[in-house]
This record gives sequence, structure tokens and C-alpha cells, in this order.
Amino acid sequence: MRTFAIGDIHGGLKALLQVLNQLEIREEDKIIFMGDYVDGWSESAQVVQFLMDFSQKFECIFIKGNHDVWCQNWLKNVNDVNPSWFLHGGKETMESYEGYSVEEKKQHLIFFENMPMYHLDEKNRLFLHAGFTSMHGVEKETFTHKFCTDRTLWEMALVMDKKIGLDHDLYPKRLKHYREIYIGHTPTTNYGESEPMNAINVWNIDTGAAFKGKVTGMNIDTKAFFQSDDLPALYPNEKGRNK
Repeated sequence: MRTFAIGDIHGGLKALLQVLNQLEIREEDKIIFMGDYVDGWSESAQVVQFLMDFSQKFECIFIKGNHDVWCQNWLKNVNDVNPSWFLHGGKETMESYEGYSVEEKKQHLIFFENMPMYHLDEKNRLFLHAGFTSMHGVEKETFTHKFCTDRTLWEMALVMDKKIGLDHDLYPKRLKHYREIYIGHTPTTNYGESEPMNAINVWNIDTGAAFKGKVTGMNIDTKAFFQSDDLPALYPNEKGRNK
């Protein structure tokens, strides 16, 4: 059995399909999606529908991202339109739902509501959209919204002195709890990188699909990764979140 992690998609169904075709998923494989399925390109509702159908055939875990929380709130109450959401891809997501029936939207809402905020596998590898703040680990996190909004975990891993050993008093306690941590949320393109980035035991596989980057899928055992084309090339008449 292989386990793949797929980074932020942001409404880019064409990119997702490219990645899945390269992964050549087998029946026994597991796919962990890292959140932010919507907001950006024009096919957010279509991404959600595809993933719902896909999960009927393959073992999938869908982590919830911050954009998914916003979309969930809107699906539950059409008057609940977060201003930040509207400006950062929400408008395009709302438009992608034109033509969807009330029942179809209800099924999408249930899909979002059932998403976990994090997943811990049998090898003590943690998967979550953004990060966490508790030095005692995710189970002790007081501010659970941090699972899909926190950037401090990634920033800490990036600047950590690699000469500090695991047993050193200065080694961050947050990083000691898990063998590996997989995140999305903060595009690697922010750092001039088009590929997944690794810092200490944290792997960031959000490669900027919302903007000018790609969707990425990674085999978490081998670290081999597969990428789509740049999203602007797949949606040449759209801006995504490149405002």
C-alpha cells in the first residue's frame, strides 16, 4: 500500500486530474488531501463533487482547510459571506455552484462538515492543513482553528538551527511529538520554490496552486512527488487569486 499526500487545490480540477493521472492510484492506496479544495480557479464545486465520487472508489482522508471552513459556512447559510473569503476566491467559488441543486449543495455541506482537522497515522505521521500552537501536541490544542490557519509551526521549522539535536533543551517541543508533519496552507512559491519544501521534520506540499504555482502529490514514504502544470496555463482566461 502506498500513501500519497496532495496539497492545496483551490478549484483547479484540471490540475488535480493531471496529478492523479501521474500517481496511477491503485485500489489499495491511501490518499490524504491537505485541504483548501475551493477558492481560486473556476471549478471549486466541481473539485468537491469529483472528490466525493473519487472517495467512493479509493481510501481518502480529506483534511479541512481555512477556505473550506468559509465555503462550509456559506453552504450552510447563503448570507454568511465572509468578506475576506469573498475577496480571496469566494466569489469564484459561489459562481461555480451556479446550476447545482439544493440537494447537491446539501451533500457538499455534509462532505465539508465530516472533514477532520487533522489525521495521525499508525506511523506517527501528522497531517493537517496549517499547523498547531500547543507544545503538547494537537490533542492539547486550545485554539482548534489554528489547525487550518497557523503559520508559526512552519516558520519555526524554517529558521531552526539544524545543529540543535533532538535531545537538546532548545529543540522545539512541538516538533518532538511526531515522526513527520505534513502541511499545506503556506505556498512554497512564497519562498521562490516551485516544489515541496522540507524543514526539520515538516513537509510543506502547498506549491502555490491558488496563484501561479502547481498542485503537488507526494508519496510520503519515498518522497517522490508529481506536479501539475502551472495553474494559469490550465486556466488561461482566469486570474485565480492573482489580483
